[in-house]
Amino acid sequence: MAIIGIDLGTTNSLAAVWRNGTSELIPNAGGDYLTPSVVSVDEDGTVLVGQAAKDRLISHPDRTAARFKRHMGTDKRYTLGDRSFSPEELSALVLRRLKEDAEAWLGEPVEEAVVSVPAYFAEAQRSATKRAAALAGLKAERLVNEPSAAAVAGHIGEEDALCLVFDFGGGTLDVSLVERFENVVSVTAVSGDNQLGGQDFDLAIARGFCQDCGLDYETLSRRQQEMILRQAETCKMALTRQELVIMAVDDGEISASLTLSNEWLIRKSGLLFRRMTAPIQRVFLDAGITPRELDDLVMVGGSSRMPAVRRYIARFLHREPAEDSRPDTAVALGTGICAAMKVRALQELVLTDVCPFTLGVARYNESDPQQHLMSPIIERNSVLPTSKVGVYTTVRDGQERVEIQVYQGENRYCSDNTLLGQLTLRVPPAPRGTQGVRVRFTYDINGLLEVEAMNDAGGLERLVLQGQGMTEAETARRLKELAALKLHPREQEIPCRLIARGKRLYAVTVGELREQVGELLDWYQQQLNSQEPLKIAKATRRAEHFFDQAEAYLGDAALQLPEDFEEAYEEDTEDGGEDEE
Repeated sequence: MAIIGIDLGTTNSLAAVWRNGTSELIPNAGGDYLTPSVVSVDEDGTVLVGQAAKDRLISHPDRTAARFKRHMGTDKRYTLGDRSFSPEELSALVLRRLKEDAEAWLGEPVEEAVVSVPAYFAEAQRSATKRAAALAGLKAERLVNEPSAAAVAGHIGEEDALCLVFDFGGGTLDVSLVERFENVVSVTAVSGDNQLGGQDFDLAIARGFCQDCGLDYETLSRRQQEMILRQAETCKMALTRQELVIMAVDDGEISASLTLSNEWLIRKSGLLFRRMTAPIQRVFLDAGITPRELDDLVMVGGSSRMPAVRRYIARFLHREPAEDSRPDTAVALGTGICAAMKVRALQELVLTDVCPFTLGVARYNESDPQQHLMSPIIERNSVLPTSKVGVYTTVRDGQERVEIQVYQGENRYCSDNTLLGQLTLRVPPAPRGTQGVRVRFTYDINGLLEVEAMNDAGGLERLVLQGQGMTEAETARRLKELAALKLHPREQEIPCRLIARGKRLYAVTVGELREQVGELLDWYQQQLNSQEPLKIAKATRRAEHFFDQAEAYLGDAALQLPEDFEEAYEEDTEDGGEDEE
């Protein structure tokens, strides 16, 4: 039974599968790879999905829905004829069509998929995506961030490289710093804008066209607006291939035409371009690097094909984008690879991702008791999976209960962040500040968050979040995996072998060389404790290089540590101990 990868897009969706040692795109019933993310309900109640639905946007706008991905995780409803749909129900219809197309093409049932989501999707949006998959008859235990999928597809090249992935789709913008080192693809930092995409340029073109032609876009009928938006999208795509294009509309009531260029597009979309730079600046700031340190710029997502966008980003970063990034299909191909990784059909590649938002608990604010403060436990851009602890104390004499509220967000006050859940822990009555509470967050790469709260007397309460759609057996299995994470397993063959080699060298050396071997062993074990595959891979190469030198010059007490190791060792020891593991 096959497991497929799905790129669930705002404008188009597509699927891929790992076969014969490669990720292959799956064609739909019409032989195309791209299936428009559009749903329409016919007068007789028939539900249309894909191109057939898209063709009805102008003729039947009151029975057709598009661009609903932006509203995943919200209470928005779409009325199509006499039926009402939520965004996840509409997404489920698209996913079901992709599932059916995959089963027809593969000739076997498909019950599970790895589904891509914007890196900057919050918990509510990710949970809605999983619910949509469940409604479509698909188990979607693993969600993968779209830029991560694009990076895994190989678009940062085979060599070690630090790359910025600029993923600009129809409805969302994601910016990720990704590093490839040997067989590890590691996401360093993510940022984005879930309300910025190619459809905003469609709207900007439509409004600009109406403005220059003396029309008022806001007073047009829904049908006329969709007609102009469709023409705007067509002209936007044409501007990727030619410098000038004529946009014309004529429905018997309104008639207008205008010559458009990329320069005209830039003038009409200035605010959109400026919004693109904020996420880019944020990822560099979070990662603590500058654009000069980049090895590559990869632009994916259909909207990144726009010459105006490519020129703007290239000028902003002083770097030309890679030419072979396959903008439309990179994410889907990456999900196919991730599906293979999930079932261990592809074991040599390791993908590490990060937490896009800070997770923490509410802390009592003595200066304003009505306004609780956010106390971060897992900071944004922490490498997943991770397990970290926050320590707190009681705030009142004789306090018998501690209310632990779990929040997601970057704001100082909890009221400005998103409440994910809460639990209550009983504590023995005592003077304020004398009873301690340890709150542990354990977060896995599939989006399962376990919160444990323990008091000094050994009382324990647990809360499991983001487990929607899982059976009790699945939840139990993954909680068992999280428990193993807290114990910091280090059963990897290469690190264990390398530690044994270092111990042997320490035993047979003396003097300064022995001291250096011991220091390196301590440093290497610190890197293993981080449980970050990229950091471990780099440390392993560095340790192997040093041990090779040590064995080559065994007996030479004047051997010095390699300069690059000394610098890294000093940096890591300065940063060491910040996270409680």
